[in-house]
Amino acid sequence: MSMTFKLGTTLSAMLLATTALGQTTATAFTDLNLRAGPAVSYEIIGVIPASQAVTVDGCLEASNWCRVSYGEMNGWASGDYLTAMVESPIYSNRERLAVQTITYEKSPDAAVGGGMAGAVAGGILGGPVGVLIGAAVGMGLGSAATPSERVTTYVMENPVEPIYLDGEIVVGAGIPETVTLTEVPESEYYYAYVNGTRVLVEREQRRIVYIVR
Repeated sequence: MSMTFKLGTTLSAMLLATTALGQTTATAFTDLNLRAGPAVSYEIIGVIPASQAVTVDGCLEASNWCRVSYGEMNGWASGDYLTAMVESPIYSNRERLAVQTITYEKSPDAAVGGGMAGAVAGGILGGPVGVLIGAAVGMGLGSAATPSERVTTYVMENPVEPIYLDGEIVVGAGIPETVTLTEVPESEYYYAYVNGTRVLVEREQRRIVYIVR
């Protein structure tokens, strides 16, 4: 049975341009998943690299997801990690930035074949400070922050129970205490399978230090 937790963060950064058509060009604060739909249960169809520009077609009114274009790819990204100079993040300031409000008809439950089972539980380690702390943790680990092929192979070949958090997974995000982490033998890492993504976690701070793709 999978579980659902809450994950959220807001980040500061830079608005590049706003077009006359109401489309906003923004940047990704960090490597950011591009998904097939506006929920963490949807398939990851690509990754927007940190500091790369995307065109924001619009954002949902009641959810922090925005439909974006990156190169030839079109999909959905978490508005918490799309950044703007006027105010940040882009989602909560979409009216000031003239970002269109759009709708999405398909239920997120359809992405996982009937919904994500489990109870909503606990708080998380998040926010812009959390992501900066996560980056510092990664730097403190030195070479350990870049896993060896042995580590990534072990994680890929030893699946664990899927967990769904209400929010996007990025390096530096915190994992709740209620989530069980699994140790990678003979390494500094623990890991979990969160929102369809395998993540390596620094156990003491419970921060994501690497995303296995």
